[in-house]
Amino acid sequence: MRHLVAVLAAFVLSVSAAPVYAAPAAPPRVEVDFSGAVSLDGCSGSVVRPPAHQPSDPALVMTNGHCVRFMDPGVVVVDQPSDRKFTLLAGNGEDELGKLRADTLVYATMTGTDVALFRVTATYGEVEAMGGRALELAAEHPGTGIDIGVVSGYWRHIYSCEVDGYVHELREGRWSWKDSMRYTEDCRTRGGTSGSPVVDVATGKVVAVNNTGNEDGERCTDNNPCEVDETGEVTVRQGIGYAQQTYQIVPCLTGGGRVDLTAPGCGLQKPAA
Repeated sequence: MRHLVAVLAAFVLSVSAAPVYAAPAAPPRVEVDFSGAVSLDGCSGSVVRPPAHQPSDPALVMTNGHCVRFMDPGVVVVDQPSDRKFTLLAGNGEDELGKLRADTLVYATMTGTDVALFRVTATYGEVEAMGGRALELAAEHPGTGIDIGVVSGYWRHIYSCEVDGYVHELREGRWSWKDSMRYTEDCRTRGGTSGSPVVDVATGKVVAVNNTGNEDGERCTDNNPCEVDETGEVTVRQGIGYAQQTYQIVPCLTGGGRVDLTAPGCGLQKPAA
């Protein structure tokens, strides 16, 4: 009996001394809401900022180039006067915090990407004083498989899905875009979601701007983009939505609500000489 007690005691000690392995921690997540989102005529957008900024800097609103107008391939618009108005939303998506008014369209194109940046008369500090905030633009290429939220200020709806991959060339009618983000099928975006910020759920940062989706299954036509790989093979994915990455914009934003296309690392298309 004594021997049995000793054996049992040794067993208990060995079990208690065994290492305890904790379950892997859940990946970090932020609550994606409508903070920073804006609505405009027929489109969505957001107040955005680079990682480094001053509260006294004029705020920037980002949307799609095609929300300005349908520009011919090769056209780049820089520093044009504008009086475009935007409705700034509260985080709940129901309340409106006020109007933002642009004084300058600082950049817009549908070549290589589909983006427009407006400088508004309010500073980042003033946007915060209204109860809003600016969404930070991520400076790095996002990954595949990350959870995202596509925040439509126009529809006041957040689409949730994952990044399914990246497209060598996305072709739609006269336009083509490089390294476009493709969503999984849960993000069934529609007209009016154009210009919505695509937010990385892990960081709360903007990684892309929503711009199109294949509506009818057609091949490379308006509202029916197709994917073209490095060999020229074409793939059509009906019902799938796409966005244009924004990390290449960050080096262009050098302060003061301006876009410097000559800044090192700036990846935006320049106007033709």
